Amino acid sequence: MSLPRMNTARLLIIAVAMMMLAQTAWPVTVNRGLGPEPDSLDIHQAQGLSAINLLRDLREGLLSFDAKGELVPGQAKSWQVLDGGKRYRFTLRPDARWSNGDTVTATDFIRAWHRAFSPQTASATAGLLQIVMNAAAIMSGKMAVDELGIEELEPGILEIRLTKPAPWLLELLAHPVSFPLHRSSMDEPRQAPVNGPFILAGWVPRSSISLEKNPGYYAASSVLVDAVEYFPIEQPAAELLRFRARELDITETIPPGRYDWLQENLGAELRTHPYLGSFWLGINFRHPVLGHSAALRRALALAIDREILVRVVLGAGEMPGWSIVPPGISGYLPAQMAESSWSQQRREAEAVRLFKEAGKQAGFGQHKPLVLELRYNTSQLHRRMAVAVSAMWKQVLGVATELVNEEWKVFVNNRKMGVVTEVFRGGWIADYSDPASFLDLFISDSALNTTFYANPEFDQTVASTHLVSGLARMELLRKAESVLMQDMPVIPLYYYVSRHLVNTRITGFADNVRDVHLSRYLAIAPENP
Repeated sequence: MSLPRMNTARLLIIAVAMMMLAQTAWPVTVNRGLGPEPDSLDIHQAQGLSAINLLRDLREGLLSFDAKGELVPGQAKSWQVLDGGKRYRFTLRPDARWSNGDTVTATDFIRAWHRAFSPQTASATAGLLQIVMNAAAIMSGKMAVDELGIEELEPGILEIRLTKPAPWLLELLAHPVSFPLHRSSMDEPRQAPVNGPFILAGWVPRSSISLEKNPGYYAASSVLVDAVEYFPIEQPAAELLRFRARELDITETIPPGRYDWLQENLGAELRTHPYLGSFWLGINFRHPVLGHSAALRRALALAIDREILVRVVLGAGEMPGWSIVPPGISGYLPAQMAESSWSQQRREAEAVRLFKEAGKQAGFGQHKPLVLELRYNTSQLHRRMAVAVSAMWKQVLGVATELVNEEWKVFVNNRKMGVVTEVFRGGWIADYSDPASFLDLFISDSALNTTFYANPEFDQTVASTHLVSGLARMELLRKAESVLMQDMPVIPLYYYVSRHLVNTRITGFADNVRDVHLSRYLAIAPENP
């Protein structure tokens, strides 16, 4: 039986109608791996990378990042640097809006910054803003929060005053700790109005976090996707499976030990790039043995074969780490451990010597083995690292290591309290491209000092950097890092690289040293016919 013939005009009308239906009926959604469940959506409590990445999609500061990870105007349309870099004056966008339609005002920023320094908030990240005028005195309880160096000069004009010039301030203004808060935001962060390109549409714990495009965002017309679905997945192997099943468009990481296989089989989708981040093992200085024996801490550091760790255990392009500050910061040469140039055989011999010396002082040795606890958060990668390190300690030093695996939020809380921790997984991703982003973690009164390290010489050296600039400042920072490398509050293991699997249809994902990939720049190219 023959079918009725359709004329060209009718076929064209049907084709156009189907194209319009395809464009309007199904929202464009990007599915992204997130890593661990976010520790908080409170801008002053969030510490984990997953929470910070999520917050940067929901909220925006005075500045933001472009697709290449470079600073661009955010809620501020322009700014002036005054008084030799000690004052910054920002003009807010007149079209900046909260998701409920309210205008974003200078008062919203002042409200948020006052809250960050409030004792009731107990913000773990407020110290990032300690360069702001009077911040240190407020943190020590000597001044009230309303004396902080931030004020509204006139409607839409915000001024920030600093104790010293700080070129990295602009990067901090793209960090969640400096974001504004709506006047109704003080109680429940998940339900509060947001000012970013997306709004929170749903959250199923340990399953998915749904974002929808914010139509009130000033640049909504440039946001190319309708929704983002984030999936908290702690196991990289599970992420890989879901990526291969096309349930994910972008992974947060890749499984350890699979780099060569991924290059061979998914080379077009594998993305690795240098990254301003260091991984280390933290040491609790409150521990009666670890905290009082520099010889023991150094022995533990030298017994670890970093080449094997990065090549065999991790296998994703990481570089062996011998300093707290990673390479790649302009004008700064990290203060590496002196033993970094030695052979591994020589390092292990020195480790044995130092371990025996420490054992005589602390009462452990061949007939009474030292037992240590190594704590890490749930992750296949971190487990592989912990197993490898414990095996090296056992082989070289005879240390018996007990591995403790904790869910992320429990791990973060225990690390912060410092009651049960001994040796623990640690590390840092730069909040801004400057050595101080790493070194300030070890100031004795820092809320982020989870090692509870305290050395007046280190504190004074860091404090003296506020009085100088340029090369002189970098030299002082390197001196401060050298003190850390002698005292060893942490054992550097490796420097991060960013590593993702990205569907070849995804556009707007640009590799960069900050590993910042805001969803507002992503798009999905149409499939080939």
